[in-house]
Amino acid sequence: MSDEVRRPVRVAHEVFDRLDAILGPERGPEGRPSANDFLTFELVEILDVFATRFDDLPRLIDQRDDYRILISNGTLVHAFAVIGQLNTDETIEIVRVDIDFE
Repeated sequence: MSDEVRRPVRVAHEVFDRLDAILGPERGPEGRPSANDFLTFELVEILDVFATRFDDLPRLIDQRDDYRILISNGTLVHAFAVIGQLNTDETIEIVRVDIDFE
């Protein structure tokens, strides 16, 4: 059995609203993914990274261990940046997602 620490991760409602606003419910021109596409193909792996490697991610704010950022290339998008916050109960909340299409 693995000794891997796996914290619970949840996504703030505002993140879903933001993805809907950026991506929309349908695939866009030139193959731009829908919000559902991003949730299905990108977010699952993102949540796994935050759940298992939060402490290894770079701090968003110097001297603050509770905010970390993941910047990576995507499968469906050129790149994304995701911010997570560690709560006092050791759960992580995804509080922001930014997407780069180019």
